[in-house]
Order: sequence, then C-alpha cells, then structure tokens
Amino acid sequence: MIKNLAGKTIFITGASRGIGKAIAMRCARDGANVIIAAKTAEPHPKLPGTIYTAAKEIEQAGGQALPCIVDVRFEDQVAKAFEDGAKKFGGIDILVNNASAISLTGTLDTNMKKYDLMNQVNARGTFLCSKLAIPYLKKSSNPHILNLSPPLNLNPKWFKNNLAYTMAKYGMSFCVLGMSEELKEDGIAVNALWPRTAIATDAIDFIGSVEMRKQSRTTDIMADAAYQILVKDAKSISGKFLIDEDVLKNELGMSNFDKYAVEPGNPLLMDFFLDDVEGQESLPMGKDELSSAASGSDVTASMNALKKLLSPELVQKINGVYAFKITDANITDWYLDLKNGDGKIDSGVFNGQVNCTMTMNSDVFNKMISGSMKPTMAFMSGKLKIKGEMGLAMKLEKLMSSLKSKL
Repeated sequence: MIKNLAGKTIFITGASRGIGKAIAMRCARDGANVIIAAKTAEPHPKLPGTIYTAAKEIEQAGGQALPCIVDVRFEDQVAKAFEDGAKKFGGIDILVNNASAISLTGTLDTNMKKYDLMNQVNARGTFLCSKLAIPYLKKSSNPHILNLSPPLNLNPKWFKNNLAYTMAKYGMSFCVLGMSEELKEDGIAVNALWPRTAIATDAIDFIGSVEMRKQSRTTDIMADAAYQILVKDAKSISGKFLIDEDVLKNELGMSNFDKYAVEPGNPLLMDFFLDDVEGQESLPMGKDELSSAASGSDVTASMNALKKLLSPELVQKINGVYAFKITDANITDWYLDLKNGDGKIDSGVFNGQVNCTMTMNSDVFNKMISGSMKPTMAFMSGKLKIKGEMGLAMKLEKLMSSLKSKL
C-alpha cells in the first residue's frame, strides 16, 4: 500500500457531480491532481455543478484540477483530455471510469437512441478511456483502473426488466474481467467497485423519488471505498469485483455505516445486481386483515383493503391511474383510478389513459399491500416491473403506509 495519493494524477470521467466528484474530492484531500473529464461546462437547469465548479472545490480541498470538456463517446475529446492532463501534471496514474447512462426500460420501451446512449457511454466509453489510458499508466509506479460497475451476476431477474441497461453496465464489468488479465504483466490493476445500497445521486432522483433518496447512502461511502482500493499496491489487487461495504470492513475494520446514511435509521434500499442482500429490507406485517390478504394467489382481499383508502382528497393528491398486472392471480388485470371522482379500484382494464403500469406476481403484490415489502425494494430487486411514471409508482409506498395506519 502506498502512503497516500499526494502528487498522483487521477483521470475521472463524469466527475462534475455525484460519485465521480466525491471520489475526486477524496483524492484531493491528499493533494492529488484530478483531471475532470465530463460534459457539463455550463450550468444545467436541473442538475448542480459543472466541471469548473468541481475544479474549484477540488483545489479548495487541497488538490490540483484540470477541467476538460469530454463526452466519452468521442475519441478525439478523450484523447485530448489525456494529452492535456499528462502535459500539465507529468503523467497519469489512475483512471476511474465513472461516467454512465441509465434507462430502466424493457425491450419494447427502449428506443434505439437510449440503447445507443447507454452502450456508447457505459461499455464503449469505458473501453475507449481504458484503451487510451494504458500507454500513460504503463509509465506509472502504481497504476490503477477502477470501473464503477457491478459483479457479473447472470440471474435472469437482472435482465428481464431492463435488458439494455444491464447489457451496457455489464460491458463495463467485462472490461474488468478481460483487461485485468490482459494487463497483468504490465502491473496495471483493473478492478470494479459497486455499492451495496442505493446511493443518493442524480440517477436515484431520475428513476425514483425523494423517498428513495431518503433510503440511500451518500456518495462518501463510494469515495472512501474507492480511495482504499487506489492506495493499494496495484500488483496486489486486480480482477476483483468489490462492494463498498466490504472494502471498508476489510481495510478499515468498519462495521457501522450509519454516518453514510442520508437519513440514519431509515431502512436502506439494496442496489441492483446483488442477490445476497435480497429481502434485507422488511417491515412488520400489519393487522390480521392484512395478513389474510397476503396469503394465496388471489389478490381480491388486498384490493378490497385498498378500497379503504379511496377519497376525493387522495384523488386530488395523487392525480394518476395505476394498472396492476398480477401474473399468477385468478384475475390478472386490475386498476386503481386516483384521478377521477372519488377514486375507484376494480378488476379489468381501465377505459382510458393509464399513467403507471406495475407488473408483478401475487406474492409481491400482497406483500406490498401488507407492508412487508416496499415497492421501491421490489423494483430494485427486480421483482416489480414499472412502465410509465416512475414518480407515481413511488407514491404507492405512502399509500401502503396509510393503509396500515387505517386498518
């Protein structure tokens, strides 16, 4: 293990915000040089930070920064950033492939523009940046490539609801698998890092809601874990698919991670692609009526329980129509109209525009109604497929909480 990252030069894609920026800030505290390779040069109307504001914060934290306007889909921009960074800082020691694009959509709902974006940024961008970094890294005394990508889990549930995203993200992981062997003789470490839980980034806001953010950890846990990997002897660790919690446990002996929680005490959402933590979040069952509703493949009792929530006030608050497709139930199609009149729940197909369609089996639906599984947990674990307005889907959690309190 090297002492710290003082004087080391780190090239980080997507470092103007989120996890990339958090890693940059952690490296900067050692006095590292950071090449910020990201697209945002002008303030975004909805997202905070630019490459220039990130550079200022990095320098205030004790590091040096070089902001570079880079879209990782374009080879000339990436190549120029490497050239400019090596010229300014005298070389490049570390590459962090953080830039990523996401769309949690099924095959029919994924247009080719989205497909191309995810694969060009995630898989191709990682390959391109790594390819161009190798000549520089070969000259470093402790070279690392770190991809923020998941373990290669071939459980079909991680493919069925968002195939294009999984393919693109796993492309980053395939780079770890192949390049770690390819670059072994050059002494270049190639590893992957992935969070155990959801992380409070713009991606969480995009796919979820404020409630999902409250059930997440901050970007600091990924930054601290990445730091522990990057200060290790490159020849001692390569080809590993590492989880943030495990890194901090093994390297620092850490067992309590409450300081990283957005809201300590809230149950945490587990991240995608990790089977070993499935079902870790659970809530106690409700009253007997709810318990009886959660048995068997017939969801009629659960639907009747939901009817207790209907009111004009709820309709005004939600202003949306849900369709439920229960794949193994006696009656497969149901709808919850919280947009018209006093609200209505019934079997069959809604005669009008549906804002959010949720597909699951009866066990998952009944557990959501009983409160023993949150919709966000079901979604994150691949048990719930959502089509339409994601924010409306997340509001269902509040409906479940209201149901438990009224029964």
